[in-house]
Amino acid sequence: MANLASLAAMVAAIPTPLPGEDRAQAAAQRVTPALTEALKPHGVSIGDPVFIRIVKEQRICELWIKTNENDRYALFKTYPVAGMSGTLGPKKKEGDQQAPEGFYSTCTGLLNPRSNYHLAFNIGYPNAYDAAQGYTGSFIMLHGKNVSIGCFAMTDPGIEEIYTLVAAALQQGQARVPIQIYPFPITEENLHTHRNSPHIDFWRQLAPAWQYTEQHQAPAPVAIVSGAYTLRDTNKTP
Repeated sequence: MANLASLAAMVAAIPTPLPGEDRAQAAAQRVTPALTEALKPHGVSIGDPVFIRIVKEQRICELWIKTNENDRYALFKTYPVAGMSGTLGPKKKEGDQQAPEGFYSTCTGLLNPRSNYHLAFNIGYPNAYDAAQGYTGSFIMLHGKNVSIGCFAMTDPGIEEIYTLVAAALQQGQARVPIQIYPFPITEENLHTHRNSPHIDFWRQLAPAWQYTEQHQAPAPVAIVSGAYTLRDTNKTP
């Protein structure tokens, strides 16, 4: 009886998960078997470092995961962006209903398993570039459901997979997950097509980062210098 009493005391001492935490755990349990199998051909697993690349014009969200091959990332899966407001171009002020463009990241403290939109994480807008331009806004998320104003809605099944992979990578030691958002693939052809846009100079700032990822299969090492985006000095050149 003493052993049973001790066991009962131990069970009682385990904290009960909060509703949101339980929701994230349930989502992870649902998607883990399929994710595990889908990741095997890439030689990666849940918990490996990840990064996210969003392309607004195509309304897609790419999930990349780090391999053991020269720090390269494999494009694991492309998810449709189910809900997104605004037009091409950066977010500039609170309430403009515009989704951002540029270079952001999320971390453990920005995960929101209790979101009204199923599961969500904050992308970290505004960043230092936005602040230098005087841009305002807050609480820009990747989340579930299929509607959004200024955020990126991924549907519930989509966010369950993305959230699970992001949360696991952070739990396994990745400090921040890069989230790189483009208006369209930044090729010379597309820049020429959009040459008359008022955002063309901004988009040209994004071009080296796009080219870096295309060449090196890795998140671009972006820095903000004198209020402008630039690539950090590395041994790799785009």
